[in-house]
Amino acid sequence: MISVELTKRFKKRVRESGREEEVSATLKCVLEGFGDPHAHAGLSIRKLGKGLYECRTGLALRLIFLAQKGVLTFDFAGTHDEVRAYLRDQR
Repeated sequence: MISVELTKRFKKRVRESGREEEVSATLKCVLEGFGDPHAHAGLSIRKLGKGLYECRTGLALRLIFLAQKGVLTFDFAGTHDEVRAYLRDQR
């Protein structure tokens, strides 16, 4: 069974976006479908690097998470450009 963890940064960004319900629904779908490659495409899950993934909630907001054994840790939420800046800072 996979669990979900949300970082303080993630919670703050989602709260600031005002899209808590939409993000909550996306998290539920990701939790149910993660690990099934056929479901990944339908959920807009994309691998960004070793253990690092992105999924979309709507067209404007992207969610970044780290997949480790048994846990998905959501760390960042933002627009395409914000995600690019986040990824640059992670290197």
